[in-house]
Amino acid sequence: MMIIRYLTPDGSGARVGVLTDLGAVHGLGVGSIAELLSLPLAQVEDLLEQAVETIALDAADIALQAPIDGLTEVWAAGVTYRRSQEARIEESEVQDVYARVYDADRPELFFKSVAWRVVGDGQPIGIREDSATNVPEPELALVLNRHGEVIGLTVCDDMSSRSIEGANPLYLPQAKIYAGSCALGPGIRPARDVRLADGLDIAVEVTREAATIWSGSTRTSLMRRSYDELIDYLFRANDFPFGVVLATGTGLVPALDICVEEGDTVTVTIDGVGVLTNHVVRGAAAFSWLADACRTVQ
Repeated sequence: MMIIRYLTPDGSGARVGVLTDLGAVHGLGVGSIAELLSLPLAQVEDLLEQAVETIALDAADIALQAPIDGLTEVWAAGVTYRRSQEARIEESEVQDVYARVYDADRPELFFKSVAWRVVGDGQPIGIREDSATNVPEPELALVLNRHGEVIGLTVCDDMSSRSIEGANPLYLPQAKIYAGSCALGPGIRPARDVRLADGLDIAVEVTREAATIWSGSTRTSLMRRSYDELIDYLFRANDFPFGVVLATGTGLVPALDICVEEGDTVTVTIDGVGVLTNHVVRGAAAFSWLADACRTVQ
């Protein structure tokens, strides 16, 4: 079962439901993902149990959207894997910063995206026009309710400008926060259905004209930080009345000579969670449809 946000052909707007393993879509009894994440975990689980009793649609008749909306935010953790630390040191002109944060008590946490800028499975993901080197960052993301409880898991591609962040760590917001830089999907796998503590396999593949230019795999058990630790720090000085999505960092970073370009396709697979596929486009103009959709909702 997967919690999804979707469109139907009648043009009635985005709905929230569950997609079963048999390809049936059932309504979830809430108007938005944000509303769902305002509820306690026990109430969410009750809604999931009740959903399969509602009238079903065929999955072929819907269009999946990013599993986030409203005032829900996306945050991210950095340098949580040894490979991420090594890669940041390789690319940076200020290497000491990354060596220190990997071993520090306080994790690196940063804001990634508002909901309306997030793209979903099958939609384009962006790279900046003023960035020479850009890479996908495949990550497991925790979907948290307002109480900091893990409602579910989703796949995140935290697209990043390696050249901008490498020039100066203070440029991190410009390297991370821009139109089309965050993809989530295809849906939210309920936490009860995944053995998170055992570790999950993460794989990435970047293809260009049907050829693989980079691939890799890792496992979430290699993270230095625990999920509870990241959640604790995130909620220490912030309230999230409509929940928050927390990407937990990447253990997959290509060599310095690998750079994604417009036209490439990035596929991120997390065992038991889902597969997220996006094609790469360059420049903010390619994402004007996100702003248009935001204005329509308002």
